[in-house]
Amino acid sequence: MTPRTAVLLFRTVAVAEALTWVGLLAGMYVKYVPETSELGVQVFGPIHGAVFVLYVAVTLLTARRLRWSPGTTLLALAASVPPFATVGFEEWARRTGRLEPAAARLT
Repeated sequence: MTPRTAVLLFRTVAVAEALTWVGLLAGMYVKYVPETSELGVQVFGPIHGAVFVLYVAVTLLTARRLRWSPGTTLLALAASVPPFATVGFEEWARRTGRLEPAAARLT
């Protein structure tokens, strides 16, 4: 896998992880606040779980391909826990040059 492909995959999965959080949180709201339906949790729970696991795998792959430091890798993995933090990490990594494929080829 090229560094560019790893970056595109990472960015896509980071956004997907955040979007599945939206679905799961909405499902939890409907389940626990008006207590009308569990359907949202039943649908988005497994989807979010699968995308979460995918995010972890893609993060490790991207970290290796782009030669991230252990600290950057740990931060990227920690971003998978709080809702929407993967998008924040992706933005930070882009702004600080950690998602630059060219940098991985030079080192």
